[in-house]
Amino acid sequence: MSLTQVQYFSDLIVKVAKDRDRAAFIELFDHFAPRLKGYLMKQGADEALAEEVAQDVMMTLWRKADLFDPKKSNASTWLFRVARNRRIDRIRRQKSAALDPEDPSLQPTPLPDIAEEMDARLRENRVRAALSQLPEEQRNVVRLAFFAGQSHSEIAEHTGLPLGTVKSRIRLAFGRLRQLLETDSSVDVD
Repeated sequence: MSLTQVQYFSDLIVKVAKDRDRAAFIELFDHFAPRLKGYLMKQGADEALAEEVAQDVMMTLWRKADLFDPKKSNASTWLFRVARNRRIDRIRRQKSAALDPEDPSLQPTPLPDIAEEMDARLRENRVRAALSQLPEEQRNVVRLAFFAGQSHSEIAEHTGLPLGTVKSRIRLAFGRLRQLLETDSSVDVD
């Protein structure tokens, strides 16, 4: 393509952008649509897809010609870039459409069993009640370990207690919790 042709096609896009010039659009369409289709087929698109994407690119030219900046690129570079991007978009959509609807990760989570939910709530309330009966120093280390997710070392550092003391308090707290929960007939401890 000669320099005058490059400028000519760029000027036609500017006419489409400014004046919605149909004659300029038809000339651009006649020149670029078959070339875009050929380019897309060389990139691996079948004839139907190449035709569809080329049509889409030309419609984009009509609707968004004002986005073309002749100072940044020429007409063919701009149109072929749009074609390339549209083809990539189609490939991505095809890949996402190929998801297996039977894939377990795409299935809704089954609703919880109401009886199990009620039992879990009852257990949770009883455990909270049992925790409230522990001495403050044991309750604090249990909360840091199981509700804040801290390791024994982190608890020792956080509280300033020796590591052995932290471990002893947790062990004593577990023993006391077990006693409290085992004597509670409303809690099924497994």
